[in-house]
Amino acid sequence: METPPPQTERTEPTEADVAAFQDQLGRPPRGLRAIAHRCPCGNPDVVETAPRLPDGTPFPTTYYLTCPRANSAIGTLEANGVMKEMTERLARDPELAAAYRAAHEDYLARRDAIEVLAGFPSAGGMPDRVKCLHVLVGHSLVAGPGVNPLGDEALAMLPEWWAKGPCVGADREPGDAAAGAGGASADAADTAGGDATDGDAEGGR
Repeated sequence: METPPPQTERTEPTEADVAAFQDQLGRPPRGLRAIAHRCPCGNPDVVETAPRLPDGTPFPTTYYLTCPRANSAIGTLEANGVMKEMTERLARDPELAAAYRAAHEDYLARRDAIEVLAGFPSAGGMPDRVKCLHVLVGHSLVAGPGVNPLGDEALAMLPEWWAKGPCVGADREPGDAAAGAGGASADAADTAGGDATDGDAEGGR
């Protein structure tokens, strides 16, 4: 897309937001603290999650991408080898590597302001590799342009996922959310296993 969605104000989740989340991911939210970014359609597309889930499980992915259309489009990028290409560039481009490490520090600072998870990485493979574009895009949406260079790049590769209207809610197209949310629901299940503890339980995967 030529122009990414603008940053939006962090807000407390409403009942409608919680219902939208459940429709998007097919499960109730866990550890939901706030709506960190709102899609141009009005629905949440990134939520802020507590560093520990209600049962005490560490959950390093502070910014969790919920929109099934965005998640589906990002999954296509990942399947096309974008993560591998980005990781290779990090190894040969010191300036990009430094900017990506700064993004890692920004992510940690935002999470630490809520609760410090000592010994846990940030998320998405930062700072040395790219393991999940969903996390990087979520970070870019929340932080705005210029903070996460690879998140910004991935965001620019995406279509305007809101162009057809809300993914869930009264105006959704029949079956639209379910068609794009397959990976999101699978990852939600993963967080109950072991993935959440190593910083790689990422929104939308």
